[in-house]
Amino acid sequence: MDSVPPRVTAAAVWTGSGLDVRTVPVPELGAGEVLARVRLATVCGSDLHTVMGRRTAACPSILGHEAVGEVVAVGAGSDAQLGQRIIWSVTVTCGECSRCRSGLSAKCLSVRKVGHEAFEGDWPLSGSYAAHVVLPRGTTIAVVPDTLPDTVAAPAACATATVMATLEAAGELTGRRVLINGAGMLGLTAVAACTEAGGDVQVVDRNADRLVLAARFGAGAGDGGPVDVAIDYTGSSVAVANALGRLDIGGTLVLAGSVTPGPPLTVDPETVVRQWLTITGVHNYEPRHLHRAVDFLDRTRERHPWESLVTAPVALTQIDAALRPPPTGKLRMAVCP
Repeated sequence: MDSVPPRVTAAAVWTGSGLDVRTVPVPELGAGEVLARVRLATVCGSDLHTVMGRRTAACPSILGHEAVGEVVAVGAGSDAQLGQRIIWSVTVTCGECSRCRSGLSAKCLSVRKVGHEAFEGDWPLSGSYAAHVVLPRGTTIAVVPDTLPDTVAAPAACATATVMATLEAAGELTGRRVLINGAGMLGLTAVAACTEAGGDVQVVDRNADRLVLAARFGAGAGDGGPVDVAIDYTGSSVAVANALGRLDIGGTLVLAGSVTPGPPLTVDPETVVRQWLTITGVHNYEPRHLHRAVDFLDRTRERHPWESLVTAPVALTQIDAALRPPPTGKLRMAVCP
């Protein structure tokens, strides 16, 4: 190792009934591994679903997969440099299996995920609700420019990078009518990104306050008419069916929110054929999307009030206060370990 890491750190361990802030050991770093001090973590909706009992997760475990940190120690062979401010991918991949070699590393045959691994396994410090996190070999790391505040950079590791993947799946957007289902952090980011890409963007959400917020990021008034591209971040079968029904000839539907079982959706194959429709899904993202996320946020930092979407951070000892839906006008709670 190029630096001596701390021997212990603080971590909020998910026990199945709550989060227990403990002092835990920091393991010795292996080849290619990186130890990062977590500067700030934001709370993704999937973690809210876990603590609310709507989603299963490894237990005990350290949750959290949206964060920005600082490199404090590296294992042999790592390209990371001490002192770098970084974000990291949700997925950790082998880089060698058939899926990795074919460009689908997000579905690596031996994929592991930040904030999703068992605390009692071989990667206990896997989540960002801790003062330190270990990033194994196979984690994509992106350096954060000095121009991006921590509160803007942290969501890039999940929300923004996922949006970059969905835009790639959607194809060319210049001059196209784009429908975004859901105006949470992903949907709002997609509104801004699709608008920047030249799309005529409208958004659907049941929350009137979020629709007002979306307008500030480029969403126009929807007329309920045909669209060329629809991107769903809600996972609602009803919302997906409505979006599918609005696709014009040659339209594309990108599904990103359907990550838990739900009511089946009826799709008429004849309609898909006669209207030249494309239906595709995106789950997780590729390394290029993480780097694009940082570039996008930096490029638009003066155009959009990204920092205003995140609450003031609470201390790790107060993490229970952050694991709840954000207040009106905010889309992410934050923790400062």
